Amino acid sequence: MFTIGIAEDDPQIAQLIKFGLEEHQYKVVSVPDGDSALAIFLANDFDLVILDVLMPGKSGLEVCSAVRAQKPSLPILLLTALGTLDDKITGFDSGADDYLVKPFHFKELLVRIQALLRRSGLEQLPGQELNILRYEDLSLNTESKEVQRAGKAISLTARELSLLELFLRNPKRLLTRQYIAEQAWDINFDTGTNVIDVYVNFLRNKIEKGFDRKLIHTKINMGYILK
Repeated sequence: MFTIGIAEDDPQIAQLIKFGLEEHQYKVVSVPDGDSALAIFLANDFDLVILDVLMPGKSGLEVCSAVRAQKPSLPILLLTALGTLDDKITGFDSGADDYLVKPFHFKELLVRIQALLRRSGLEQLPGQELNILRYEDLSLNTESKEVQRAGKAISLTARELSLLELFLRNPKRLLTRQYIAEQAWDINFDTGTNVIDVYVNFLRNKIEKGFDRKLIHTKINMGYILK
């Protein structure tokens, strides 16, 4: 499930976008002003953010510039009533990837979001369902919780599923034990325990047993990586 951040001070528009995207299996975090948006968008991982230009506190353009400076690959869509050519040029100069003028059709917003995710390499390939995560021959349906490798069904516990989803959303990226604890189970990591290592081994035994190719690799004293 992709996570999208929305900064919009009009509660009706924010709610409309949030409900619509959630119906299409996106996770949505909505904030009503620029200051909150900047803090939250920088402190957390998002797959895409939507910014209104005119907001209390920092403007959407200011937020866009600041976020782009620290997260150069994060897709940013500006959503605003300011629709002149100069407004659009200013928006793109601030670091936006796309610009949609209000009023808008939700279907167009959805298509633009999917295009930005696809362009950034996050969206699934054509023909794949939005709720299926894949890496190599391993797949997870985030709705039905079905896991398969090379067509073989694999049964996982709830905690193992959370761990697998985290790896599949972050392929080829080193995940520290602290990051895994915070993201997969929303807990602070206790360096005196080996609970993360235990569950990674549980997951490995289930998704790698009987297969020649290993997928989860250990980086000693650092963490784990799916590659």
